[in-house]
Amino acid sequence: MTQRLQTRRSFLARAGFIGCSLAASPLLTPVSFAAAPWDTRLVVIILRGGMDGLDVVRPVGDPAFAGLRPKLNDAAPALPLDGYFALHPALGALMPLWQNGELGFAHAVSTPYRDKRSHFDGQDILEAGTTEMTNARDGWLNRLLQHVPGVTAETAYAIGIGDVRVLDGAAPSASWAPNAKLKISPQAVRLAELIMEDDPALHAALSEALMLVDGPAGAKAPRLKGAHRNIARFAAERLRGDARIAAFSQNGWDTHRAQQNNISRSLVELGETVLTLKEELGPEVWGKTSVVAVTEFGRTARENGTGGTDHGTGGVMIMAGGAVRGQQMFGKWPGLDEASLYDRRDLMPTRDVRAYLAWIMHGMADVSQATLERDIFPGLEMGDNPNALL
Repeated sequence: MTQRLQTRRSFLARAGFIGCSLAASPLLTPVSFAAAPWDTRLVVIILRGGMDGLDVVRPVGDPAFAGLRPKLNDAAPALPLDGYFALHPALGALMPLWQNGELGFAHAVSTPYRDKRSHFDGQDILEAGTTEMTNARDGWLNRLLQHVPGVTAETAYAIGIGDVRVLDGAAPSASWAPNAKLKISPQAVRLAELIMEDDPALHAALSEALMLVDGPAGAKAPRLKGAHRNIARFAAERLRGDARIAAFSQNGWDTHRAQQNNISRSLVELGETVLTLKEELGPEVWGKTSVVAVTEFGRTARENGTGGTDHGTGGVMIMAGGAVRGQQMFGKWPGLDEASLYDRRDLMPTRDVRAYLAWIMHGMADVSQATLERDIFPGLEMGDNPNALL
């Protein structure tokens, strides 16, 4: 432990890392696009850091919920959805979508990843679409493209320096990088994350640093304004044309401390991203579009002592779009009493998040269930169709 701490301190001293401010810019939120012969559109948003689904879609009707999170719930009141669940107020701008049947949620979902709760392993499994860590070099969206005949021009576009691993693979890709100032390379960010992951205090400080840009004389300032909207506008432009699939990521979901402030900022950006997509796509294309937002794992059912939550298991998947059968909660709720929790600490997953993704792809691209279970999501049992699409 002492040697590990010295290694961390040495790295921080050399890089001057904690003092720096890093943009949650498109360079750290890669975007990819893919063109396909069908007429529907799919937008996949990877929420990096482990979004707290119990905060985003609050099970206020569960008798155990209030006692698990007395401080986190002592903020602006949540917005009622169905009498049992309520929406975080920072996503209030999306309530018209819920009321119009264009927004839905699948609760108590996860990938097959369990127990170690590492961002890196969790994100790798999420984007590979596999049941465990493998040597897979491609992502599930790329494998979808490999199994759909007629995919031609503009198969994939990538934005930023880093990869969108969900679209890595044999399908060809091009790249587009927006203007953004980056103070540290993605390789250095990755190294810092690896060094700090086992130390909650350093980990939290890094997460906050990644959400900031330089202000006057090096002072901290809010995130790079408008980057998420620019990504959404560019995505919509491509989707109005030949592109049929867009995938990108958003950072800022690792809320070990000060969660009320940090998750609110991230949720506002996510809501603005969805609404920008709707506006820029226009009614006709939006009516053919499904937007899904997924994360590598949820967070602990109980809040911690620093006003946040730690890495957990079960979480929530967000679905929006004119093609979504919204205004409903999908999935089976396991309950939050201690005996119902996973490892007596996390929300118990009741369905594989890949099943929802697979059924959406089945409906949008007419890919067979056998292909989805065997080739695109190896080891998946899709189960019953949740009928998430119109």
